[in-house]
Amino acid sequence: MTIGKLSVVLGSLSLVIATAVAPTAQAASPYPNQPVRIVVPYPPGGFNDTLARTASEYLTKAWKQSVIVENKPGGNTLIGNTFVAESKPDGYTLLITPLPFSALPGLYRDKMKYDALKDFEPIIWAGSTQNILTVRADSPFKDVKSLIAYAKANPGKLNYGSTGSGSSNHLSMELFLELTGTKMSHIPYKGSAPAVTALLAGDIDVLFDNLPNVYPNITAGKLTALAATGAKRPALLPNIPTVVEAGVPGYEVNVWFGMQAPAGTPTDIVQKINADMVKMLHEKDVVERFGKQGVEIVASTPAEFKTLVNSEVKKWTGVIDRAGIKIE
Repeated sequence: MTIGKLSVVLGSLSLVIATAVAPTAQAASPYPNQPVRIVVPYPPGGFNDTLARTASEYLTKAWKQSVIVENKPGGNTLIGNTFVAESKPDGYTLLITPLPFSALPGLYRDKMKYDALKDFEPIIWAGSTQNILTVRADSPFKDVKSLIAYAKANPGKLNYGSTGSGSSNHLSMELFLELTGTKMSHIPYKGSAPAVTALLAGDIDVLFDNLPNVYPNITAGKLTALAATGAKRPALLPNIPTVVEAGVPGYEVNVWFGMQAPAGTPTDIVQKINADMVKMLHEKDVVERFGKQGVEIVASTPAEFKTLVNSEVKKWTGVIDRAGIKIE
């Protein structure tokens, strides 16, 4: 064989080897090696969106890879949830998951296209806040006891607002009604802002809502906070009793926020995302910024978050069944 022919053969062989090795090298590249998207099943605004955008900014810098937020609202979060459940389990599509996620199995039953407990891989329970039981500042109800007494004497006469069936404020009130043996009329709104506006205008009498949403009007003296839904008093409102302290034993609603991935996402990728999210959540500026909104950092392990989701699905399915809540 001549030197020229040998060069051609070696050159061809090198090309074949390079072609064969390239995909392997690419596959072996550390995660992430392409843009990652974080799906928020709500419109922009609110803490779910804040969590996603904070993570996007931090992880983009940490990973030196684009992390993009995609808002996919609609269908009571089913649109965004379903999109992620049906996505490739490779770590490149993530889902912001709040408390209402755990109510959907009870609300929709066999109408859902995914299984809440089987089709997702929990990554992290990022943080929690509380719902605050609020009335107008000029309301005749100055404490939980007087509210319960009136509701018992006048079943169905009081109106309460929510941001829709299965929302955390709706569930908070349904548990309250169950444990106090009272009845009120439910008026859903398309978001927290219109629900708070309705309360201020007198269109509804009472509202459970996320602390960040009602805190400005409480501090401004426009709303009165009667109680907080958590196991302890919120740091922003230390003088407000919990619902239990106000006389309703067994009551607790933890308004949580987390992140999940499609089921089957490799464990090493889940662990990496968790570790980097934990680092982000312990950043001083993040702790302070979230704290000012009434959100306390949790930064759990994937296993801890999975335990929470499982227990919350069981809890809220029971509340929904006992209350006879139906999606029309």
